[in-house]
Amino acid sequence: MNKQKAKQRITKLKKLISHHRYLYHVLNQQKISENALDSLKKELFDLEEQFPEFITPDSPTQRVAGRPLEKFTKVYHLQPMLSLNDAFSEKDLDSWLIRIKKFLSPKEAEQIAFFCELKIDGLAVELIYQNGLLKTGSTRGDGLVGEDVTQNLKTIEAIPLMLKSPIDLIVRGEVFISKKEFTKVNQKQKQAGLSVYANPRNLAAGSIRQLDPKITASRCPDFFAFDLDFAPESALNSKTHQEKHQILKTLGFKTNPYTKYCRDLREVFRFYKHCTKLRKKIPYEIDGIVIFVNSNKIFTKLGIIGKTNRGSIALKFALKQATSQIIDIKVQVGRTGALTPVAYLKPVKISGATITRATLHNQDEIKRLGLKINDTVIVGRAGDVIPDIIKVLPTLRTGEEKEFKMPSLCPICRSEIKKLAQGKIFFCQNLGCFARQKRYFEHFVSRSGFDISGLGNKIIAKLIEAGIVSDPADLFELKQRDLTSLEGIAAKSAKNLIEAIQTKKEISFSRFIYCLGITNVGEKTAKDLAQYFKNLQNLRQASFEELEKLMDIGPIVARSIHHWFRKKSNLEFLMKLEKVGVKIISFSLEKGQKLRGKIFVLTGSLESITREQAKTKIRELAGEISESISSKTDFLVVGKEPGMTKIEKAKLLNIKTINEQYFLEMIR
Repeated sequence: MNKQKAKQRITKLKKLISHHRYLYHVLNQQKISENALDSLKKELFDLEEQFPEFITPDSPTQRVAGRPLEKFTKVYHLQPMLSLNDAFSEKDLDSWLIRIKKFLSPKEAEQIAFFCELKIDGLAVELIYQNGLLKTGSTRGDGLVGEDVTQNLKTIEAIPLMLKSPIDLIVRGEVFISKKEFTKVNQKQKQAGLSVYANPRNLAAGSIRQLDPKITASRCPDFFAFDLDFAPESALNSKTHQEKHQILKTLGFKTNPYTKYCRDLREVFRFYKHCTKLRKKIPYEIDGIVIFVNSNKIFTKLGIIGKTNRGSIALKFALKQATSQIIDIKVQVGRTGALTPVAYLKPVKISGATITRATLHNQDEIKRLGLKINDTVIVGRAGDVIPDIIKVLPTLRTGEEKEFKMPSLCPICRSEIKKLAQGKIFFCQNLGCFARQKRYFEHFVSRSGFDISGLGNKIIAKLIEAGIVSDPADLFELKQRDLTSLEGIAAKSAKNLIEAIQTKKEISFSRFIYCLGITNVGEKTAKDLAQYFKNLQNLRQASFEELEKLMDIGPIVARSIHHWFRKKSNLEFLMKLEKVGVKIISFSLEKGQKLRGKIFVLTGSLESITREQAKTKIRELAGEISESISSKTDFLVVGKEPGMTKIEKAKLLNIKTINEQYFLEMIR
């Protein structure tokens, strides 16, 4: 990026970040997630590091937060309450250490050690004690001026009203709400018909900014002290940040138990990984760890840059949302011929994975987002779900953005495409389109279909291109020489793959229906059809009216199923499957009734089977899957590193929780 473009980008980033900080800190409004805002701030910080001539006093990297709310008395901090710069990787930490060593002598650089603690996701506050008595408690505000919330902070049991020693000092710490209390408060909000809080941090901030201390007390906020400041002549002055924590404990403050002295950054990163694993088990929200240069003398010498200390940094957990730029939009063709626009992104890390693409679903979704090629966007990812574009940031546009238009011809076979009546999706009309064929084969052999391991996308593409297979039934007649004739496949690999295919000739009726790739028929619908019709013959003969009567199957799905079984080429394909030895195991009434009417929620990772396999098994036994706990839930299956929110909610609603071993007995 040249200087002119960097300056333009920095200007736009500063304006956008300042706008969202004002909404959140001054007006108590949140229009984009904290993850997305962190990502924007990181981009701005990196650009200013690269082009320091463009750093200005009004940059968000040079300040902490918005102005204090007018409804509270202002408090001027004796020492600024500074913010933290963010790191997201081991590489970021290495860069930070290289930067700070430039300000130290060689001897001091060699002596650097670190003290780490959890980064609590709450509200930073300052407590002023005079002669051992709590005099004033305030929020951070803009770092220089905060809000007097003394009466509210006095309701928190973890904050001592009188110290064990009659001294003057300033203590800083974090007010937070536990996951358990967060669930309770939101349940009360629902019962009262009020909106729920988005996360514990918002609830903590809202609780401290109450005019009535009784409301604050009712929400049971908690507190951890993490820093203190004595008068220069005090005998209690510490030499290290680690000693500060020990002094705080001695004086009667609650400090976080998850801390670690680290000799180097490798130990820091090991502690970070340890905290990542503990995250779900900890009863309050954290979003990373804070790293301090442990020596107070060296920390002070490193000084301040803008509104942050050089000697400390936050190493945050992998983001679930981040900002990126749309490099291009390309169209993919699916197994049914459906055309799906896909955004190609400037690589960005979300939840530990590097994201380069995100689905845009259809042209209507692009119009709804107001999306253009080269736009800056917020990208979201939860678990293993395909990333989505959540929001466009139009204020960062440069004028180089381009409108996207759906092609008039299939991008693969150049055949005509059509949009179905009242639908949102365009379809390629060519049944022989290579992309359609390839996607259909992949669907057929997938884990939820015939589950043929070893038959990957590349081999499927080579088989189709070589003309060795024309439909999935041909897979069961493959010979070893067919595979070895393809480039890159050795004799042993070919032999193993042929054996794997031959062991998969038996398949349950519901999985068989699913792998046929009927438009609008997913795993659940396939299960419902198998349960009702029991065998393929009954399903083939079903009328449109009979299909439409089934629960959860409307006229569109019924029409897709009815049409599929009336098409000559599909019936010939079914006969071909039977001829090559595929055996369909008819639906067992006894097996199908075992979990009928039971609703399961899964949390944490299972060791014996994957979550998807567990879900498939539940559906095969007529059970149902839900992603969230409700009063209708029958069982919560708890694996390793479970979500504490789900467990707490299950306890409140008296939902039965079962471990993996018990669950395996149920589905056996």
